[in-house]
Amino acid sequence: MTMNTRAEAFAPATVANLGVGFDILGLAISEPGDTVRVEWTDAPGAHVARIEGDGGLLPLDPEKNTACVAANSVLNLLDVKQGVSITLLKGLPLASGLGSSSASAVAAALAVNALCGSPLSTMELLPAALDGEAAVSGRHADNVAPCLFGGITLVTGIEADDIHRLPIPEALYLALVTPDVSVPTALARSVLPDSISLRDMVAQTGGVARVVDALYRGDVAALACAMESDRVVEPARAHLMPMLVEMRAVARSAGALGLVISGAGPTLCAICDAAKTAERVAGAMQAAYEQAGIAAVSRHTRVSETGAKVLQIHA
Repeated sequence: MTMNTRAEAFAPATVANLGVGFDILGLAISEPGDTVRVEWTDAPGAHVARIEGDGGLLPLDPEKNTACVAANSVLNLLDVKQGVSITLLKGLPLASGLGSSSASAVAAALAVNALCGSPLSTMELLPAALDGEAAVSGRHADNVAPCLFGGITLVTGIEADDIHRLPIPEALYLALVTPDVSVPTALARSVLPDSISLRDMVAQTGGVARVVDALYRGDVAALACAMESDRVVEPARAHLMPMLVEMRAVARSAGALGLVISGAGPTLCAICDAAKTAERVAGAMQAAYEQAGIAAVSRHTRVSETGAKVLQIHA
């Protein structure tokens, strides 16, 4: 095994669920994301040396920090006894619905693998990234899979064979707005119903099928309509998202084809069919929040086809 002295990796933000596809659909976006730098230490195991950009909120405990858990998982997979020091640069806001914990875990797994000479394939890093995600928000891959592999993914389980890449429509553009409100994943999951009616189940599965169909046909308008057809999760979580109804109207007035909650929220994701439209929608949504006295950050972006990547390796 070739050992390098230092490595750095980047993992992008993700939009999970795509509205109607709770826990089974997700996509990676071009930016922002988290960056992890790792280097060898004499002490065994992974530990966090420094975190920047989290406002001091993330735990340094190796068993509770997603980057550390993922890093230790890779070391165990490779049977490496030497320890690593982790510097985590948070480019993603916490509890925002942009896959913050997944990005930290994926970036750490990729960086430690690169530090060890990249003996594991990207697919083989999936369990380690899931270990990191499981430390804070459960063992599910709707954020981890698109973050690690890029693109739009259909996730039917937690094994490599359960991750399915879906087509990216050429005319798909996204406008995102993140109000300055924290919605922890645990809270967002706690408000979901334990059971739903057969009628809602049929409508929900039909909505997922329509999303997949629209992606394969490259029909962004049909995609937006299908994504907005969620009858289960959004109704239960709507009260956690400030001005959700108003923001949907603002986005549509600015040219968006639809708007959904990104992951657990409170980030909202508007679906557009042109770059200029996405830029206009992002600005309109941010302005609407600020007019209401709510600080917010908006951005317009596209789906990232590549996902996480190694940025630097020092031999």
